Amino acid sequence: MKIVNANWIPATAGRNEQFEIMIITEDEQRHTAPASAASVAALAALAQADTVMAWDPEDGGTLIVANIVGQMPWTVGD
Repeated sequence: MKIVNANWIPATAGRNEQFEIMIITEDEQRHTAPASAASVAALAALAQADTVMAWDPEDGGTLIVANIVGQMPWTVGD
């Protein structure tokens, strides 16, 4: 992943406020997903930690956060 943004869309007449996560991959593809305030807070904390994030766009998308504890072999450079 190249960029991760958390966007807040304020409430307007007839629409509730909402958060969404925008992920821009290394090949410049943009993906968005709705998110709760709690999940945005958790994602922000994980993004500031010494983790590695990857985006799998299949089946609606999965955000992978690796190296929360320990280190996955695929995250280690040569």
